[in-house]
Amino acid sequence: MAGVDAKEPPKIPEGDMEVLKAAVGEGNLIKAAAKAKEALEMVDKITVNIAVTGQAGSGISSFVNAIRGLKDRDKGAAAIGVTETTIEPTPYRHPEYPNVTVWDLPGIGTPDFKSHTYLEKMEFSRYDFFIIISNPRLTYHDISLAQKIQRQRKKFYFVRSKVDQDLTNENDSCDKEGTLKQSNAPANKPHQYCESEILSAIRENYIKGLEAGGVASSRVFLVSKWYLGKYDFPKLQETLVDELPSHKRRAVLRSLSNIVKETLEKKKEQLQAQIWMKSLVSCGVAAVPIPGLSTVCDVAMLVTSLKGFCRDFGLDEKSLAVLARQANKPIAELKAIIKSPLSEEITKDLVITLLTKCGAGAVQYSTMLLKFIPVVGAVVGSVAAAAVALPTTKIMLQNFLDAAAADAARVLEVVMEEAMSNLEKKHKNTRTP
Repeated sequence: MAGVDAKEPPKIPEGDMEVLKAAVGEGNLIKAAAKAKEALEMVDKITVNIAVTGQAGSGISSFVNAIRGLKDRDKGAAAIGVTETTIEPTPYRHPEYPNVTVWDLPGIGTPDFKSHTYLEKMEFSRYDFFIIISNPRLTYHDISLAQKIQRQRKKFYFVRSKVDQDLTNENDSCDKEGTLKQSNAPANKPHQYCESEILSAIRENYIKGLEAGGVASSRVFLVSKWYLGKYDFPKLQETLVDELPSHKRRAVLRSLSNIVKETLEKKKEQLQAQIWMKSLVSCGVAAVPIPGLSTVCDVAMLVTSLKGFCRDFGLDEKSLAVLARQANKPIAELKAIIKSPLSEEITKDLVITLLTKCGAGAVQYSTMLLKFIPVVGAVVGSVAAAAVALPTTKIMLQNFLDAAAADAARVLEVVMEEAMSNLEKKHKNTRTP
């Protein structure tokens, strides 16, 4: 794991320092830690409700499963079928983050769910935003639903599903070199297979249809449930996070699949912003002296934090098993490229070992903390201990976060290389002489 840069002392966010100053000035470091703990717990309790809807048969249930990191046949997955299988709004909690619920709504346009009464029956107000699934073409019901959501001033996003089928069909019309067979080539159609041109044409067709229907938000995301890291799914993830209110953003970001590099980077930024607060909690509420170290901290809380980092980056056993299956690789092969401790390996003894490695480097920053913290009477001892414990814990958490993020990026690279290889093989195999 990374070492400490002796030339660059750890920076403490101004807000966190003010909380610490105020509490210690009152002679109560534990109070500061309790406030930080309360703030962190409150964030974890924020709920998000995502509605997935659209025309019956467009792949709504499959998308509900995919966005939760599940395959259609996995335990807890939404039911799928050739006929309408969802007859009422059905909530599916995220398997790892239960405060995020994805709602599988019945397909619009069926005899039981006409567009003019659809939103009322679906209890519109409980959802934070809507994802409208459409395939193979934009329909009157799609546009009508978007208009109604738009009038209620809620966010919605159009997803054109099963785009891989369009590309496969196009490949079927090509020879082994990717040239359209003369018998299948209309005069106004390019004679050479070009994935980007096909996708652009699909997207442009949808945007024109939405604009013609008076839908102001004309963003369309092309996705495939088989290759979520490809096409527009990364852009969809980024848009969902960026456009949510700040207090909801963290919950959704943590729940998103680790199949997009940009998502991993955003997760790291978010977790990094909490490190000083976690350090403060560890050094206050249930802190105890660590034998052999000039510091006090809550080791159990740090174990939970490190395990949380692993879970958020998909470095726990369950998440790795899913990725291994997607990449068609043994899970041992993915574990072999991971350098940081896995979630199942994190124990109190490991945390103490990591703290010990960081302790020597952190001592040099204790005078910096003491300079900014007003010391009064009975709290001198606890403040002095905190002056060492805070930077020690902060450095340990930061090092672990950096290592876990780097491991997640390496795993993602392997998984995506395999997925792209399989996709290329599939396209080649569909071409006939």
